[in-house]
This record gives sequence, C-alpha cells and structure tokens, in this order.
Amino acid sequence: MEMISKLTTEMKNVKSKNLDQLTTDEILSLMNEEDQTVPYAVKAVLPEISQAVTYVKDALLNGGSVFYIGAGTSGRIGLLDAVECPPTFSTSADKVQAILAGGEASLFRAIEGAEDNGNQGVKDLENRQLSNKDVVIGIAASGRTPYVKGALEYASFIGAKVVSLTSNKHSEISKFADIAIEVDTGPEVLTGSTRLKAATAHKMVLNMISTASMIQCGKVYQNLMVDVKASNYKLKERAKMIVSEATGVSYSEAEQVLEETNYEVKPAIVKILTGTDAETAKKKLMQANGFVRNAVDLN
Repeated sequence: MEMISKLTTEMKNVKSKNLDQLTTDEILSLMNEEDQTVPYAVKAVLPEISQAVTYVKDALLNGGSVFYIGAGTSGRIGLLDAVECPPTFSTSADKVQAILAGGEASLFRAIEGAEDNGNQGVKDLENRQLSNKDVVIGIAASGRTPYVKGALEYASFIGAKVVSLTSNKHSEISKFADIAIEVDTGPEVLTGSTRLKAATAHKMVLNMISTASMIQCGKVYQNLMVDVKASNYKLKERAKMIVSEATGVSYSEAEQVLEETNYEVKPAIVKILTGTDAETAKKKLMQANGFVRNAVDLN
C-alpha cells in the first residue's frame, strides 16, 4: 500500500504548525517567506529543465507536438502554459496541448476519482494520436498520480520523449521518464496543499520550457516576441511597438509596413532592415528557417 504521508509534499511544515493561531499579517508573511524558497528549488533542477527544452525544441522543429498531462491543479497549470503559445508564438493549437484528467469539465470543478484512473490517461493520449515524434510532460506534485503514471508509461512504450515534473524525489512517474524534473519545494504552509509552492514551481518550470524552446525555434528576435499573432487590437498595437523597437522606425511607419505584411511581424522587420519588399522579406525568412537575425544577414 502506498504511503502518501511519506511524500515530502504531504509532510507538516514545522514553521506553520500554529497556522490557525496567526494573525492575517503573520500568515501572509510566512507564506511570502516560504514562496521565496521556490526559485532556489527550481534553480537546482536547471540541468534537467535544459534537457527538456532540447526535447521540446527538437519535436517542434521536426513535426512533433508537446503534450502536458496532469490532474487537478497540475493539469490546469499545464493548460495555462499551453493556451498562451498560439497568441504569443503563433503556433498552431495542436503543437502544445494540455490534457486534464476528467476533461474540460475539470477546469471549473474537481472531478472526483479522475486522477485515479491510469487507463484513462492512456486513452486520452491515444485520442490525441500520440506518436514517437512527440514529447509528453507529465505533471504531478505528488509524483504518483495514477492518471499521469498510466499516461507516461504508455508514452514511453510508444517511443515518445517523456518528461516528469514533480515535487517529490524518486517519484513513481519518474520511472517512466527520459528526464525527471523533481523540484523539491518541501512541505507546504497548509499541509498537503500543493496548489501553493509546488504549483508555483511547476508554473515557473513550464514557463522556462515553452519560452526557451520557442526562442530556439526562431520565434524571438532580440528579446521581442516577433511571432506574436496580432489577432486583436491590443496585439496589433504590440506588433507596431515591436517593429518600431526592432528597427528604429516610427510608430506610423511600422504600422504602414505591417499593413503590407498582413500584420506579420517577422517579414515587416526583415523588410525594413534589408530594404527589400515584403515578398522578398518572406523568402529570406524561409531561407533562414524563420530566424529573423539570420534572414537579415543573408545577402
């Protein structure tokens, strides 16, 4: 029988043993103090995060997809990252996907028992037509969630690259992972409430994985999100600012060039910096595999 109480994330935090007797200010101060330990826990696993970035980058550049899979808070953390990739990096919706135990209904309310069904984790990946080109990142603070465990075991069998993201050392799901990212955030202020430090750490790790891999896929120039999808007023204004910042042209000139490129930022920048027309700029980008800096340097 599994001893859940032995997990670090389920242990009592000695600093908060009198939590119910603290004032509001004392509670907030203690939580803030504990939260400050999270970046250091993440720093300790940077080498593993780096390996995960390489897997994700290679998958995206070679026709594969990335799947975040988890239950409860872990699944929702994956979703937060996945849904921001299309507007931020102009990826298609199938390139970075989130799968939650219990399906979409679990976004808004807890689906009791969904996380205990390992077979459903397998079925959910089968339904997404998982292949050996893909990367599966299983998220589970406990590191033993059956739904995630079943999914990662299946992904490993299929030949996909497998990454586990947990907050417990030597976790069950890591046995099926090519890379185990085990962020030791320690006991929570509120015992067992892994929506606190553990979830914060996992959000930080997913931010790193998606952002670093997209940079290495050519979706950033300088530190600007040049593959932003200008699908609304705010993002169109951001596109103008990006073009202006990257090239030094005025806001109005950036707007004019973006009109010519159908609000695609990359060709607008290349057009301005190389003094070519929009069509030539797009060709240069194709030659440079989408990397703006390389496209600008082409003769």
